[in-house]
Amino acid sequence: MSSASGQVACVTGAGGFIASWIVKLLLERGYTVRGTVRNPDDQKNAHLRELEGAKERLTLCRADLLDYESLREAINGCDGVFHTASPMTDDPTDHGDGIMFGLKEQMVEPAVIGTKNVIVAAAEAKVRRVVFTSSIGAVYMDPHRSPDAVVDESCWSDLVFCKNTKNWYCYGKAVAEQAAWEEAKERGVDMVAINPVLVLGPLLQPTVNASIIHILKYLTGSAKTYANSVQAYVHVKDVALAHILLFETLSASGRYLCAESMLHRGEVVEILTKFFPEYPIPTKCSDEIKPRAKPYKFSNQRLKDVGLEFTPVKQALHDTVKSLQEKGHIPVPTQNEEPIHIQSA
Repeated sequence: MSSASGQVACVTGAGGFIASWIVKLLLERGYTVRGTVRNPDDQKNAHLRELEGAKERLTLCRADLLDYESLREAINGCDGVFHTASPMTDDPTDHGDGIMFGLKEQMVEPAVIGTKNVIVAAAEAKVRRVVFTSSIGAVYMDPHRSPDAVVDESCWSDLVFCKNTKNWYCYGKAVAEQAAWEEAKERGVDMVAINPVLVLGPLLQPTVNASIIHILKYLTGSAKTYANSVQAYVHVKDVALAHILLFETLSASGRYLCAESMLHRGEVVEILTKFFPEYPIPTKCSDEIKPRAKPYKFSNQRLKDVGLEFTPVKQALHDTVKSLQEKGHIPVPTQNEEPIHIQSA
């Protein structure tokens, strides 16, 4: 593992699911980390102080994306910035089986302004590179794409379609990423973007985020059926490591799709049932009339080319449930559990 002693990295929104993992891996690699949070004294950020190396090399900075001065202070003197924060909030209310991130129209503008503020502060601080956390939401939402087309980094979500269907998550992510590219170009900032799909895996933070709720509801009995839809997944550790590889790989440029594999919801519940049969996992599809939704093709070759080895989705699902048990979000079954050996797909 490479050592980055002496290098200083700023992680915005450091208490989040992906960001907490970025902080953890940066500390393990020897970086000095400045994490921006709304309130450094809030208990929800306490897990960051417990990470290995945090006492010596982690500072939590009070900052707000819409307060330029607070960002400038946090970023000044840094070699790199990992911009993961977004004013878009996770909303655990889940309508049916869709993953609702609760992104309202009024959150789009703050996301754009916040992103621009980070890029401007990074330009002023003369950081070496900004790694911007975007989303598959900025990539794949396009009704005109052929079902046989491969989704890759050249694809962008159709903004008109997103607006008309009130898909503010995809609209907001696409608009914020576009604003980041424009601002970075104008200011001469070296930026790369990463576009993760739905992120699973162990939680470092105490709360359950929206992507994990997607799995949690299958374990608690709150979802009686699963949707006739497909979803691409990736392990949180892979996403965090991808951010760092993109910072450290000098030749990296442009966008990087971060996805391991795609499953129908029916396959997700089958895997969960196999590993954890003691939970009330649904066995019925909410839509058994229409044909089974087909996965779209995607390419994750660009991240493989910078040396990322993806964790199999079965492992990601297993790790998610284990973490939910350890954190007390679901009851732990009492019977003796055999150790599970996970085969790669």
